[in-house]
Amino acid sequence: MSSNNVRQIVMLAAAAALFEIACASVEASPVKVEAVISPKAESKLEFADGSKRYLLSTQREGKATGNGPLVGATMVEWGTHDVTPGIGFVGNGYLVYTTNEGDVAYLKYQVRGIPVPGPDGKPQNLINGLWEVAGSTGKLKGLRGAGTVRVNAVSPKERQWILEGNLVQVVEELKK
Repeated sequence: MSSNNVRQIVMLAAAAALFEIACASVEASPVKVEAVISPKAESKLEFADGSKRYLLSTQREGKATGNGPLVGATMVEWGTHDVTPGIGFVGNGYLVYTTNEGDVAYLKYQVRGIPVPGPDGKPQNLINGLWEVAGSTGKLKGLRGAGTVRVNAVSPKERQWILEGNLVQVVEELKK
């Protein structure tokens, strides 16, 4: 084997090792993030047609716990919920996570609420849906991921959001 062939084999082996290291460093990690959020502002459009249907625009805020890069951040929901009592609702919007350092992650969400009888006989909503990273800044720049969301009523106004899925920090060079 010529020295030129040996150099090519060594170079290919080194390139393969570097590629493996780069891939391992961007592997998506499972995350579970929770936050109990309370209203900061709400606006409601009530239909005057007797249907009791309404559109709720809400801004709720809380602190994220769990694991992953969003833990400790302030979470603000910017949401719109199209509600038909007795039938359910569709909600969508953005969850904005801001770290103490000012880094921001924007997660887009879509949920569906289905009314069911609760343990006390009163109706309660089963709220489930999906989320995905829509953008990010600062140290969170390049954040990518998606998963499922579940929302539980803690009180008439407070909601517990539970997001599960995978997040990965994509390095700029790897996106090209």
